[in-house]
Amino acid sequence: MTATVAPSPVRAVPVEAWEWFGLPGHFIAASHCRFHLCTLIGEHLVSTVGEYLPDSAVREISAKSRGITLEGRGDAREADFLDKLGYEDIGYGRKYETMVFRTTGERCTSSDCGCGLPKIIPHELDFCGYNRAGDAARGHQKMCEKWSATPHPEAAP
Repeated sequence: MTATVAPSPVRAVPVEAWEWFGLPGHFIAASHCRFHLCTLIGEHLVSTVGEYLPDSAVREISAKSRGITLEGRGDAREADFLDKLGYEDIGYGRKYETMVFRTTGERCTSSDCGCGLPKIIPHELDFCGYNRAGDAARGHQKMCEKWSATPHPEAAP
């Protein structure tokens, strides 16, 4: 026999209540990602990152380990890396990823930043990977729509 739980009196989070951030919301090397979208929907943060370009020392090791000789200096060397190798995968077989996290209720209040980005509980609730920027952007939007349609207790009347 299965117990039935009465639905809770909650409603979805409307688009007008979504909050967008100009910073990545996850990934330990996010500071090296050139693509990022981040949206707070109720108590959930939808974060998409990609176009991972490691720092110069890691690029040198990566190129050398693949038998690639990089040319130029500074920006020209970085461009040569991108021309020859492109962006690095951020996970197995993907250049971009979207993850959903529950937030703690705390936000960035640093006087140096003040971005208000919510602190996440670092266990993803949902995930999708991509290999093209357009797919990642559309995937982020779809994930936002999916999680905005999910009932959230904080949206109760």
